[in-house]
Amino acid sequence: NLMMDDIELRSIEPDQPLIRSLSRADSFIQQDDFVDTEYGSICVAVQGDRNKPAILTYHDIGLNHVSNFQAFFNYVDMRILMQSFAIYHVNAPGQQEGAPNFPENYIYPTMDQLSETILPVMKFYGLKHFIGFSVGAGANILARFSLEHPECIDGLFLVNPTCTVSSWTEWGYQKLNAMHLRSSGMTASCLDYLMWHHFGRLLEERSHDLISIYRQYFNTSVNAYNLSLFIDSFIKRTDLGIIREMDPVKKKAAKNFKCHVLLLAGDLSPHLEDSVTMSSRLDPTNSTWMKERLFFPMLFFCPSGKAS
Repeated sequence: NLMMDDIELRSIEPDQPLIRSLSRADSFIQQDDFVDTEYGSICVAVQGDRNKPAILTYHDIGLNHVSNFQAFFNYVDMRILMQSFAIYHVNAPGQQEGAPNFPENYIYPTMDQLSETILPVMKFYGLKHFIGFSVGAGANILARFSLEHPECIDGLFLVNPTCTVSSWTEWGYQKLNAMHLRSSGMTASCLDYLMWHHFGRLLEERSHDLISIYRQYFNTSVNAYNLSLFIDSFIKRTDLGIIREMDPVKKKAAKNFKCHVLLLAGDLSPHLEDSVTMSSRLDPTNSTWMKERLFFPMLFFCPSGKAS
């Protein structure tokens, strides 16, 4: 893989769950703001000193900033990071805790349009650039933003990223889930799919406490209708169009990331092959691919090695 760093984290063992609930009441968020965009207002939660450099997060489907990132940023080993950065957690439209249903005539933004909502967020807080920290669908959104606005990105940390269109299998399962979520709410099949999407294979080997917490969360705390709209946008995503070009002359015109990109997936993750595909299309001089041997959804558990 030429100069690309491919790292397998074999020695990192996951810590005990950092959370016993997924309530915003247990988080250290200092303020919530609703930022107006072309596609309606979006909820942004801020942690830390806003005079510090910025990290901007974006969550995966079925989650929000609390359920996706609370454990990681509240972890004891993250104190140094929290002293050095301000964290801006962006929620996709209608995915924040307690969000009301969108009206039936609301047209949910595409993945490209979701990426463009980052600009009004930056303007609202006076941000010139940031480090992107994102998972799944959120990783795809921040990747799109970085490709269109490279001057705004200092670096990207992408967990379970995708750079291609959805497969027929993914499209079929998710389309069915979206239909059920709209008509019947969180059905057993939708719940099973979300658990697989976030936890991967061999659920029985994972922490029973954590599995129970997330099953309850998906059953009781997710706005099923709004989630169905987000899922529809995710499965209709276009290819990122990135190309690995090693010829120095052609490389200048090739579409790819200008910042350093770190990709992370786990060997039991259903998204492992997607991350490998994306790594094969990145510039090996500014990208790193990492695989964790025991993959708990990485921002729910925080091995101290990963925090460093």
